[in-house]
Amino acid sequence: MDNKRIIWGSAAALVALAAVAAYQFLGQPGGASSDSALSADLRVAPGTLSPQQMQRLGIRTVSAEAAADIPLGIVPAAISLPPEAQVAVTAPFDGAIIRLHVIQGQQVAAGQALATVKSREPLQYGADLARAEARLGLAQASAARTRQLVQEGIVAAARADEMNAQIRVARTDVAENARILRQAGASASGEVTLRAPISGRVAAMTAQVGGPVMATSAPFVIENSAAFTLDLQLPERLAGKVRPGMRIAVPATGATAEITGTILSVGGSLDPATRSIIAKARIDGNPPLVAGKSVMAVIHSDTAQTGISVPSSAITQIDGKPHVLLRSGNSFIARSVTVAGQAGDRTILSAGLKPGDKVAISGLSELKMLLAGD
Repeated sequence: MDNKRIIWGSAAALVALAAVAAYQFLGQPGGASSDSALSADLRVAPGTLSPQQMQRLGIRTVSAEAAADIPLGIVPAAISLPPEAQVAVTAPFDGAIIRLHVIQGQQVAAGQALATVKSREPLQYGADLARAEARLGLAQASAARTRQLVQEGIVAAARADEMNAQIRVARTDVAENARILRQAGASASGEVTLRAPISGRVAAMTAQVGGPVMATSAPFVIENSAAFTLDLQLPERLAGKVRPGMRIAVPATGATAEITGTILSVGGSLDPATRSIIAKARIDGNPPLVAGKSVMAVIHSDTAQTGISVPSSAITQIDGKPHVLLRSGNSFIARSVTVAGQAGDRTILSAGLKPGDKVAISGLSELKMLLAGD
């Protein structure tokens, strides 16, 4: 009998010790069962959080602020080059490439040599130029003699007019052949130098040393990266609101400052597949962009609009849509908001909050778990 009492007494003591240890452990911040302790507290005051509980969960709040000049929205965009930014370099004559002076991707200046081509046609034009110059000299000498005979009355004046006409024809032949050789950059040996027509980057290059080149081909393509265009995809809600002349901006990333531009054109109909409208914007100033890259562009209205500014850390996604956790007394509610843009580390809202509303900026995961459990 005494043994049984000893056993039951020991068991009761162990249970009591375990209960005390569990209570102390659950009361420690960050303990493995802090959620259980919080649930016990919530059972005391359903739907509310005491200051101690908010401190334990690391919940901090800030007040929403009024913001001026809010953007119309943020839309996806693709970086591209304007049509005039790409220039193909063609060979004036058929021939073979004997020297290359650049590599693909290299930056070049306008007039810089790209390649040297050997061709027979410059030799032919050179020969034609020489013959035209000889005919011009002969025509000028004949005209001088004819004028002397006209003065002496030996031949009619009409003969002098014929000789002057021959001089004009010979001069035209000389000028035309000289112009062709000069524009082609051809030398007397039949070598033609292909040069960059604009400053930029060698974007495409099919030329190879020893390879053929034809007058109908373009062995080089030069891209001028001093200007870019943006292909904007406007959602249906912005149809009729975006107009040419409005300012756009690509938010700063890393060491790159904010890049701005202007909308050039806006499509007139919705794409039935994407339910969006295509707009074009231009960016100047030699920005550090890469054609083909996808970015997010902020569209600013040409008339001032007001909105609400909150720290970006206050925005959370619920069911795939932006929300904030709005404090109401000692409790929180999930409030759907409309994001209009971003300015540094703050998010601009066009709907969902008013100035002075308090929103959580930390402990959002814990709050969302509590709201889901209500």
